[in-house]
Amino acid sequence: MTKIALTEQLWLMKSEPDVYGWDDLVAEGEGTWDGVRNHLAARNLRTMAVGDLAFFYHSNIGKEIVGIARISVAGLIDPTDPEGKWAAVKVKPVAKLKAPITLATIKATPALAEMDLLRLSRLSVSAVRAAEWELILEMAGGAA
Repeated sequence: MTKIALTEQLWLMKSEPDVYGWDDLVAEGEGTWDGVRNHLAARNLRTMAVGDLAFFYHSNIGKEIVGIARISVAGLIDPTDPEGKWAAVKVKPVAKLKAPITLATIKATPALAEMDLLRLSRLSVSAVRAAEWELILEMAGGAA
């Protein structure tokens, strides 16, 4: 299992796998997380620090957590924003989960009922509590 340093913040980042999926990030080695146009999600991106970990979640198709990424560059201006108002970060793949954790499984797990993924379901970048992180990793059988 991936060990968490107490100084790291934990996140969940959603992407449609037919647009940019886990395999795309792995193939690139480092990707730019851009195109976020929600104020709370953008604030989360601005809060991220180098070294923070994020679950990589496939939205729309699959609806499952499939991997772990690490923030490699923080505090970027979104290169897709001509006005320079929106935030972006760079991420690198850390590990694929041994078993993906579906949204249905998360919804069926009482200990995850307060997870931002469920409470703020339309949010593309959300915080994850340490206890939620550890439980999801345990449910997945760890990371490959």
